[in-house]
Amino acid sequence: MIRVEQAIKSFGSRKALNELSFTIEEGKMVGLLGANGSGKSTALKALAGLVQLDRGEIRIDGMPPNLSTRAKLSYLPDVDIWNSWMRLSDAMLYMRDVYWDWNDEKAKHLLHYFELNPDLLIRDVSKGTRAKMKLLLALSRHAKYVLLDDPFAGIDPFARRQIAQAIVEDFINDGQTIIITTHEVAEVELIIDDFLFVHDGKLLLEGHVETVKQERNQSLADVLREVYEHARL
Repeated sequence: MIRVEQAIKSFGSRKALNELSFTIEEGKMVGLLGANGSGKSTALKALAGLVQLDRGEIRIDGMPPNLSTRAKLSYLPDVDIWNSWMRLSDAMLYMRDVYWDWNDEKAKHLLHYFELNPDLLIRDVSKGTRAKMKLLLALSRHAKYVLLDDPFAGIDPFARRQIAQAIVEDFINDGQTIIITTHEVAEVELIIDDFLFVHDGKLLLEGHVETVKQERNQSLADVLREVYEHARL
């Protein structure tokens, strides 16, 4: 279980997280949703132990973010972290050497699914192909918690559908807890169980996707659009 209580994080005069609180149950696929600059990436970095809170508390299986909890996390950042001179195969070898839970069979499956050539140089591929490479590296571990920061950013609709399907298949096969940050609500609406909608570092709405859609007789995207417009008044 992941629990965040009254999390506050400021960068200069801007509060990226403003008393943010939420709980994520194990075995769920959760969308951490909101517009750009809403605090989604900061929240994920805090879970991964890459950002230290100014105030508040994070507990992952009862422990604060540390080396022990990081071993349970597979984190896909929203920026490229691999050296451009590397080939995909180089990055895969690095992951295999560093992480005990690396799964060669899953990596081979994703290579085939995404139609990726392991000899591709990272610097030579499109943004959509890099997104698939990054997802392969994140999903080829048997991590208990998978944190995916904006995996759909800047890529075409077909690639987004491929990536969404790969996430679903990985979740179904392994029963991991997956947290996806995005502002592309329509892309995740059909694959996530629960959602957390944040704005200006605050939690505006949370719930089970299908329950909220049935109660309001709207798509999740329409529900969140109304909540967002009301918050801006």
